[in-house]
Amino acid sequence: QVQLVESGGGLVQAGGSLRLSCAASGRTFNNYVMGWFRQGPGKERSFVAALTGSGSRTSYADSVKGRFTISRDNAKNTVYLQMNSLKPEDTAVYYCNAAINIATMRDRLVLGSWGQGTQVTVSS
Repeated sequence: QVQLVESGGGLVQAGGSLRLSCAASGRTFNNYVMGWFRQGPGKERSFVAALTGSGSRTSYADSVKGRFTISRDNAKNTVYLQMNSLKPEDTAVYYCNAAINIATMRDRLVLGSWGQGTQVTVSS
């Protein structure tokens, strides 16, 4: 029902910035919470950030609070993740997905399939 394509990853030095984009398709995009996950080498996929359909409420993992900002443009069916002050531990494949609420997003009860994601590599 929800199809997602991530882009914007790359190689950046510690302290640098990247902006990830996620283009979504499907019904009632603006009714879904949109969020980002990441999976580092040898690690499980973990929650990063989420944003409600109206864009009025956000949720962030403690590790990224104050550094990452999630936003969305419902007219473009796109969600973004602005990543500042990047650290080597942010290195991961980043994925986006949709959920019916923030709680289910955090529980990985997502509506879309997991795609290829976009690779973010932060060098020290």
